[in-house]
Amino acid sequence: MNPALNPSTTSPSTIDVEQAVADRYSAASAQPEAALCCPVEYEPRWLEVLPQELIEKDYGCGDPSRYVRPGETVLDLGSGGGKVCYIASQIVGAQGRVIGVDVNQDMLELARRFQPQISAAIGWDNVDFYRGRIEDLALNLDRWESYLQQHPIGSTDDWLAARQQADRYREESPMVASDSVDIVVSNCVLNLVTPAARQQLFNEVFRVLRSGGRAVISDIVSDESVPTHLQNDPQLWSGCISGAFQQEAFLDAFAAAGFHGMEILSRQSEAWATVEGIEFRSLTVQAFKHPPGSEQDLGQAVVYRGPFAAVTDDQGNTLTRGVPQAVGDQTFNLYEQAPYRDQVIRIAPQQAVDPQTAAPFDGRRNTVRAAGETKAGRDTLTQLPVSDCCGPGECC
Repeated sequence: MNPALNPSTTSPSTIDVEQAVADRYSAASAQPEAALCCPVEYEPRWLEVLPQELIEKDYGCGDPSRYVRPGETVLDLGSGGGKVCYIASQIVGAQGRVIGVDVNQDMLELARRFQPQISAAIGWDNVDFYRGRIEDLALNLDRWESYLQQHPIGSTDDWLAARQQADRYREESPMVASDSVDIVVSNCVLNLVTPAARQQLFNEVFRVLRSGGRAVISDIVSDESVPTHLQNDPQLWSGCISGAFQQEAFLDAFAAAGFHGMEILSRQSEAWATVEGIEFRSLTVQAFKHPPGSEQDLGQAVVYRGPFAAVTDDQGNTLTRGVPQAVGDQTFNLYEQAPYRDQVIRIAPQQAVDPQTAAPFDGRRNTVRAAGETKAGRDTLTQLPVSDCCGPGECC
């Protein structure tokens, strides 16, 4: 177990985390509880079609929906009453799709109750709500429950058969398929997952995203590790406090699952809560999926624009301001995408290298790409300016 995936190095041992969370949120589906959320300002136009009950029973700490784009497939982890799903539905439009996953039956009932009304107001119905655990996005719990009702467990053999059936569902008809989602969002839910399941949780988010897809997660983080005695408080855990990731560990958890380009999009300046001197605040993080692959040396380079003297990316490349850094083709293409494209200047070789005959990129990290390499194949010439101007888009 990677320590970065735990709120502290010791897991809670005296409480049933899942039961504490289930009880708290079932109650919050019936009666609004202000202590479960931070004040969040959403775009008012997206709220116009939402019933007041859904707005009041929204328990979040950020607004990941503002990073959703038209036409995308969106997955909301811990969708609760469906507020973020219904906002995302309006943003992605009729050509997009929204999937909400929650394990709490009462919250799912609340979300589904208003679906016909909201869909009629929007003009389309592109939201699907599933019952499942966000650390196991392949297993539809409603489907598995139907199997269990037809095949009651009365022996260890029955139990083993039920587990095998669950594995078949995951393999043959996963609730959320691999490489099927453009953006995964979540709003103050990951901290509710038990520490033992957190590695699987981040692995699942990575699995369901398409290559180039991204996760935008708002959650509560702490500025120090949470001690065991606070983790063993069910009220603090179910209240999004004692299960909080330590801030640096939260970003490390994305990296451990294979994500890259992690960046903090927003951080609450003042602590939302303070317990025994430990500060808890909202953080929204964006991370990208780009599966690793072998790289070829196509003579490409990138130049870091600044303002820092040098930076190191998640692949271990150190880019020095103004210096042409040798990179392989996969990294070169990666830097064309967000969040890198505005940070670097990409330099292709003067004469393209045939990928069919190109040599493997030898991992020459932090190696300068000589100007002669990128100009290879170009005739030696002297060319003096014919004008006294050289501005972008003007004469050069």
